[in-house]
Amino acid sequence: QVQLVESGGGLVHAGGSLRLSCAASGRVFGIRAMGWYRQAPGKQRELVASIASGDSKDYADSVKGRFTISRDNAKNTVHLQMNSLKPEDTAVYYCNFQTYFRDEYWGQGTQVTVSS
Repeated sequence: QVQLVESGGGLVHAGGSLRLSCAASGRVFGIRAMGWYRQAPGKQRELVASIASGDSKDYADSVKGRFTISRDNAKNTVHLQMNSLKPEDTAVYYCNFQTYFRDEYWGQGTQVTVSS
């Protein structure tokens, strides 16, 4: 059974940076897209960034210019470089893999806390 394992969360001051990583525990075939979502207390889960198999990228307006998503297909990993962090970026961040076979995998979540 495939599991996604996230790392890199933590506590940082406003203006700081963090790099999140997500790796699949097993081989995932036919990945269509990888992405990062986040959920803040009392709010719905929202898409932060995604990267498709053709390397096209999509970002939430709130993170454009500050966050960068990248992927390593050979290692089935996806990263999220987060710069110029703001207190409103505080949330649990989840990675997500979607395949052409309509499979979908989620990580367990990693906490990102940005202090003002």
